[in-house]
Amino acid sequence: MLKMLHGKAKDEQWNNQIKEKLSPSLQEEIPFQDAEWPLPFVPGLEYNSPAHGTWNIVHMGMLLPGSHQIYVCGANCNRGVILTAAEMNAGDRFSFVEIKEEDLFNGQMEDLVIEGVSDILHKLPKKPSVVLLFTVCVHHFMGCDLAYIYDTLRSRFPEQCFVDCYMDPIMQKEGLTPDQKLRNALYKPLPMREKNLKQINIIGNDFPTREETELKTIAKAAGYTVKDITECEGYEEYLSMSESFLNIACYPLAKYGAEQLSKRLGMKFLYLPFSFHYDEINAQLKSLVKEMPGAVMPDTSLLRKRCERILQETKELVGDTKITIDATVVPRLLGLTRLLISHGFSVERIFTDAFSAEEKEDYLWLKENAPNLKVCATIHPNMRVYPRNPQEKILAIGQKAAYFSGTEHFVNMVEGGGLHGYDGICELCQKIQQAYQTKKDTKDLVVRKGLGCESCI
Repeated sequence: MLKMLHGKAKDEQWNNQIKEKLSPSLQEEIPFQDAEWPLPFVPGLEYNSPAHGTWNIVHMGMLLPGSHQIYVCGANCNRGVILTAAEMNAGDRFSFVEIKEEDLFNGQMEDLVIEGVSDILHKLPKKPSVVLLFTVCVHHFMGCDLAYIYDTLRSRFPEQCFVDCYMDPIMQKEGLTPDQKLRNALYKPLPMREKNLKQINIIGNDFPTREETELKTIAKAAGYTVKDITECEGYEEYLSMSESFLNIACYPLAKYGAEQLSKRLGMKFLYLPFSFHYDEINAQLKSLVKEMPGAVMPDTSLLRKRCERILQETKELVGDTKITIDATVVPRLLGLTRLLISHGFSVERIFTDAFSAEEKEDYLWLKENAPNLKVCATIHPNMRVYPRNPQEKILAIGQKAAYFSGTEHFVNMVEGGGLHGYDGICELCQKIQQAYQTKKDTKDLVVRKGLGCESCI
């Protein structure tokens, strides 16, 4: 790099490699034709918008019935998770052990965790079903003996289930993110049980899958019970998920956890993400029917015709209204963008900081067919002052798209919202129609953490 700065670089290949590394844009908004794969923007100082509808690890941990979360971290890190638990009125299921500066140097970090957690458990009015114990970045830095901590706690409280969880965002650039780790950890308490060949699981979602989805209607029509942590009313019902013979992951960040659970308990596994491509949906339904004896493949030609009809109705309603979409609304942003553009919708801008590895085909299609589509970052520092006073009606799909576009007409949904398959496309079209016809209080809605959770603000 110093050689380049001083103009003394002699190795042209080395020079080109450096330029390639610096190829993502320094700007916060670029045309799609200039967007590099998979990172269109240079990483650096990050801005955090007020749109907080996506779930964080505190929200997800609360899905495990009867669980109690304990975080061991410094005051600054504690602040965010404490406020999340408080906002959702779940403070009684949340505790913390605070790390202070002297704890970094006195060689007693393991004792701090063990004694802090022990003190909390002795004081709880009721024994939790599971303790979700979150260690943080500093424990990685210090080489903390986590195995010793858990062994000691389990010997002290032999009847208590402890699950190792992590709030370590320093690890999210490489390897598994805290989100992926927790979607795996939430199912670690499930024991080995005899399998029920008429029961399946949907693993790793934050929202219940719609009853009208093909996934559920096919299963239930064939007499199968569908289990999901989002619909478990108690710990015993949660434990009954161990009896399922098949695990299905529909959310990309849940894939790893579903695979690990399937290996550990000897279950079959299917990855069936929410897709916007008819051929892929058909292939998914065939895979599902193949794994469930007695299940019947629906007439996908009729399902496709229904999708096309509702897409056309939606286009006729919204006309040439400019549309913006963000990456928090569905896992496959580019697939949704391609679907709408290919059906004549005026998608003007998408908000994302990276492209999903699953969407290379859609990326290439948009490069060729929508080169002037704007790609806008969400965490670039310039987004603090991004213009949010539109001179015309904007229809946004997603909270961040609504916030940055300054519109009251938006689809208030995150993480796929429990949609899937042909039914998911149709339901999303209905939501787009409703958003076009009805205003929402954007400033009030998007600041509430964890869409769908209780909020005291």
